[in-house]
Amino acid sequence: MSRSGSAFRPPRPVEVVIPGPAGPLQGLVEDPGEPADEVAVLCHPHPLYHGTMNNKVVHALARAANRLRVPAVRFNFRGVADSGGAWDEGRGETDDALAVVEWAHQQWPDRRLWLGGFSFGSYVALNAAPTAEPAALVTVAPPVRRFPVEEVRTPTCPWLVIHGADDELVDASAVREWVARLAPAPRLEVVPETTHFFHGRLNVLQDTVRGFWEACRQEEPA
Repeated sequence: MSRSGSAFRPPRPVEVVIPGPAGPLQGLVEDPGEPADEVAVLCHPHPLYHGTMNNKVVHALARAANRLRVPAVRFNFRGVADSGGAWDEGRGETDDALAVVEWAHQQWPDRRLWLGGFSFGSYVALNAAPTAEPAALVTVAPPVRRFPVEEVRTPTCPWLVIHGADDELVDASAVREWVARLAPAPRLEVVPETTHFFHGRLNVLQDTVRGFWEACRQEEPA
Protein backbone atom coordinates (compact mmCIF):
# COMPACT_ATOMS: atom_id res chain seq x y z
CA MET A 1 0.00 0.00 0.00
CA SER A 2 1.26 3.48 -0.83
CA ARG A 3 2.47 5.55 2.09
CA SER A 4 0.23 8.34 0.86
CA GLY A 5 -2.67 6.27 2.24
CA SER A 6 -3.89 5.54 5.75
CA ALA A 7 -1.02 3.13 6.50
CA PHE A 8 1.57 5.92 6.39
CA ARG A 9 4.12 5.84 9.19
CA PRO A 10 6.49 8.78 9.50
CA PRO A 11 10.13 7.88 8.92
CA ARG A 12 12.56 8.17 11.79
CA PRO A 13 14.40 11.52 11.79
CA VAL A 14 18.15 11.15 11.39
CA GLU A 15 20.45 13.93 12.57
CA VAL A 16 23.07 15.00 10.04
CA VAL A 17 25.81 17.61 9.81
CA ILE A 18 26.01 19.36 6.44
CA PRO A 19 29.06 21.38 5.36
CA GLY A 20 28.06 25.03 5.06
CA PRO A 21 29.80 28.17 3.81
CA ALA A 22 30.01 29.68 7.32
CA GLY A 23 30.40 26.46 9.28
CA PRO A 24 28.62 23.13 9.74
CA LEU A 25 24.84 23.16 9.41
CA GLN A 26 22.66 21.06 11.71
CA GLY A 27 20.13 19.04 9.78
CA LEU A 28 17.42 16.38 9.99
CA VAL A 29 16.69 13.86 7.28
CA GLU A 30 13.41 11.93 7.13
CA ASP A 31 13.66 9.32 4.41
CA PRO A 32 10.81 6.84 3.84
CA GLY A 33 13.36 4.57 2.15
CA GLU A 34 11.13 3.87 -0.83
CA PRO A 35 11.69 4.47 -4.55
CA ALA A 36 11.16 8.10 -5.53
CA ASP A 37 12.48 10.53 -8.11
CA GLU A 38 12.63 13.61 -5.86
CA VAL A 39 14.19 15.01 -2.70
CA ALA A 40 12.77 17.94 -0.72
CA VAL A 41 14.86 20.67 0.92
CA LEU A 42 12.93 22.90 3.34
CA CYS A 43 13.81 26.29 4.87
CA HIS A 44 12.67 27.52 8.28
CA PRO A 45 11.33 30.94 9.42
CA HIS A 46 13.22 33.95 10.78
CA PRO A 47 16.17 32.93 12.98
CA LEU A 48 15.94 36.08 15.10
CA TYR A 49 12.33 35.28 16.02
CA HIS A 50 12.93 31.72 17.23
CA GLY A 51 12.66 30.12 13.79
CA THR A 52 14.26 26.67 13.55
CA MET A 53 14.00 23.53 11.46
CA ASN A 54 11.60 22.18 14.11
CA ASN A 55 8.95 24.77 13.28
CA LYS A 56 5.58 23.05 12.89
CA VAL A 57 4.90 24.50 9.42
CA VAL A 58 8.27 23.24 8.15
CA HIS A 59 7.49 19.91 9.77
CA ALA A 60 4.18 19.81 7.88
CA LEU A 61 6.04 20.42 4.60
CA ALA A 62 8.35 17.51 5.42
CA ARG A 63 5.36 15.27 6.08
CA ALA A 64 3.79 16.27 2.75
CA ALA A 65 6.95 15.09 0.99
CA ASN A 66 7.23 11.91 3.08
CA ARG A 67 3.66 10.91 2.25
CA LEU A 68 4.75 10.90 -1.40
CA ARG A 69 7.70 8.64 -0.44
CA VAL A 70 10.13 11.54 -0.87
CA PRO A 71 13.02 12.21 1.56
CA ALA A 72 12.81 15.58 3.33
CA VAL A 73 15.84 17.55 4.48
CA ARG A 74 15.33 20.21 7.14
CA PHE A 75 18.23 22.28 8.47
CA ASN A 76 19.07 25.16 10.77
CA PHE A 77 20.42 28.30 9.17
CA ARG A 78 23.78 29.69 10.26
CA GLY A 79 23.84 30.76 13.90
CA VAL A 80 20.76 28.72 14.85
CA ALA A 81 21.21 26.02 17.52
CA ASP A 82 24.26 23.96 16.53
CA SER A 83 24.79 25.51 13.09
CA GLY A 84 27.97 27.57 12.68
CA GLY A 85 28.10 31.19 11.64
CA ALA A 86 25.86 34.17 12.38
CA TRP A 87 22.72 35.84 11.03
CA ASP A 88 23.34 37.46 7.62
CA GLU A 89 20.02 39.12 6.68
CA GLY A 90 19.11 36.49 4.10
CA ARG A 91 22.28 36.65 2.01
CA GLY A 92 24.30 34.01 3.85
CA GLU A 93 21.15 32.04 4.60
CA THR A 94 20.58 31.71 0.84
CA ASP A 95 24.11 30.35 0.55
CA ASP A 96 23.27 27.91 3.36
CA ALA A 97 20.22 26.68 1.46
CA LEU A 98 22.28 26.18 -1.70
CA ALA A 99 24.87 24.20 0.27
CA VAL A 100 22.12 21.93 1.60
CA VAL A 101 20.72 21.50 -1.92
CA GLU A 102 24.17 20.48 -3.15
CA TRP A 103 24.52 18.03 -0.26
CA ALA A 104 21.08 16.55 -0.99
CA HIS A 105 22.01 16.02 -4.62
CA GLN A 106 25.13 14.17 -3.48
CA GLN A 107 23.09 11.92 -1.20
CA TRP A 108 20.35 11.25 -3.75
CA PRO A 109 21.99 11.65 -7.18
CA ASP A 110 19.83 12.35 -10.21
CA ARG A 111 16.72 13.16 -8.17
CA ARG A 112 14.65 16.24 -8.93
CA LEU A 113 14.59 18.92 -6.27
CA TRP A 114 11.48 20.09 -4.46
CA LEU A 115 12.36 23.31 -2.68
CA GLY A 116 10.18 24.90 -0.02
CA GLY A 117 10.14 27.33 2.85
CA PHE A 118 7.98 29.14 5.38
CA SER A 119 7.91 32.91 6.02
CA PHE A 120 11.55 34.10 5.96
CA GLY A 121 12.42 30.61 4.74
CA SER A 122 10.15 31.10 1.74
CA TYR A 123 12.13 34.23 0.82
CA VAL A 124 15.35 32.22 1.08
CA ALA A 125 13.91 29.40 -1.04
CA LEU A 126 12.72 31.90 -3.64
CA ASN A 127 16.12 33.61 -3.62
CA ALA A 128 17.91 30.27 -4.02
CA ALA A 129 15.64 29.01 -6.80
CA PRO A 130 17.44 30.58 -9.81
CA THR A 131 20.64 28.75 -8.83
CA ALA A 132 19.11 25.59 -7.38
CA GLU A 133 16.74 25.14 -10.34
CA PRO A 134 14.08 23.16 -8.46
CA ALA A 135 11.53 21.04 -10.26
CA ALA A 136 8.89 22.60 -7.98
CA LEU A 137 8.84 25.44 -5.46
CA VAL A 138 6.56 25.99 -2.45
CA THR A 139 6.53 29.31 -0.56
CA VAL A 140 4.34 29.44 2.54
CA ALA A 141 3.45 32.89 3.90
CA PRO A 142 6.07 34.75 1.83
CA PRO A 143 7.25 37.89 3.68
CA VAL A 144 6.02 40.47 1.17
CA ARG A 145 7.05 44.03 2.20
CA ARG A 146 9.31 42.59 4.91
CA PHE A 147 12.00 41.16 2.61
CA PRO A 148 12.63 42.16 -1.03
CA VAL A 149 10.72 39.31 -2.67
CA GLU A 150 9.82 41.70 -5.50
CA GLU A 151 13.48 41.91 -6.52
CA VAL A 152 13.96 38.16 -6.94
CA ARG A 153 13.86 36.69 -10.44
CA THR A 154 10.56 34.92 -11.02
CA PRO A 155 10.99 31.13 -11.11
CA THR A 156 9.86 29.31 -14.23
CA CYS A 157 9.24 25.99 -12.49
CA PRO A 158 5.81 25.05 -11.08
CA TRP A 159 5.38 27.25 -8.02
CA LEU A 160 2.82 27.27 -5.23
CA VAL A 161 2.26 30.29 -2.98
CA ILE A 162 0.09 29.44 0.02
CA HIS A 163 -1.02 32.07 2.51
CA GLY A 164 -3.45 32.52 5.37
CA ALA A 165 -6.36 34.85 4.74
CA ASP A 166 -6.08 36.15 8.32
CA ASP A 167 -2.27 36.37 8.43
CA GLU A 168 -1.49 38.89 11.16
CA LEU A 169 2.13 39.48 10.03
CA VAL A 170 1.91 39.61 6.24
CA ASP A 171 -1.28 41.03 4.78
CA ALA A 172 -2.92 38.62 2.33
CA SER A 173 -3.87 41.51 0.03
CA ALA A 174 -0.19 42.43 -0.35
CA VAL A 175 0.57 38.84 -1.34
CA ARG A 176 -2.27 38.85 -3.88
CA GLU A 177 -0.98 42.10 -5.41
CA TRP A 178 2.57 40.74 -5.61
CA VAL A 179 1.47 37.48 -7.24
CA ALA A 180 -0.68 39.38 -9.75
CA ARG A 181 2.42 41.16 -11.05
CA LEU A 182 4.43 37.98 -11.61
CA ALA A 183 4.98 36.29 -14.95
CA PRO A 184 4.81 33.39 -15.20
CA ALA A 185 2.29 33.49 -12.39
CA PRO A 186 2.52 30.99 -9.54
CA ARG A 187 -0.50 29.14 -8.24
CA LEU A 188 -1.90 31.08 -5.28
CA GLU A 189 -3.91 29.42 -2.51
CA VAL A 190 -5.29 31.71 0.21
CA VAL A 191 -6.59 29.54 3.04
CA PRO A 192 -9.67 30.99 4.80
CA GLU A 193 -9.66 31.62 8.57
CA THR A 194 -5.93 30.97 8.76
CA THR A 195 -3.22 32.95 10.55
CA HIS A 196 0.49 33.27 9.79
CA PHE A 197 1.46 30.09 11.66
CA PHE A 198 -1.47 28.04 10.33
CA HIS A 199 -2.77 27.30 13.82
CA GLY A 200 -5.35 24.52 13.52
CA ARG A 201 -4.87 24.43 9.74
CA LEU A 202 -1.70 22.38 9.35
CA ASN A 203 -3.61 19.47 7.83
CA VAL A 204 -5.02 21.80 5.17
CA LEU A 205 -1.52 23.10 4.49
CA GLN A 206 -0.06 19.60 4.27
CA ASP A 207 -2.80 18.33 1.96
CA THR A 208 -2.55 21.36 -0.33
CA VAL A 209 1.21 21.06 -0.67
CA ARG A 210 1.06 17.30 -1.14
CA GLY A 211 -1.55 17.70 -3.88
CA PHE A 212 0.59 20.32 -5.62
CA TRP A 213 3.73 18.17 -5.53
CA GLU A 214 1.81 15.12 -6.69
CA ALA A 215 0.47 17.08 -9.67
CA CYS A 216 3.99 18.29 -10.47
CA ARG A 217 5.21 14.70 -10.41
CA GLN A 218 2.52 13.62 -12.86
CA GLU A 219 3.43 16.43 -15.23
CA GLU A 220 7.13 15.48 -15.30
CA PRO A 221 8.31 13.68 -18.43
CA ALA A 222 8.94 9.97 -17.96
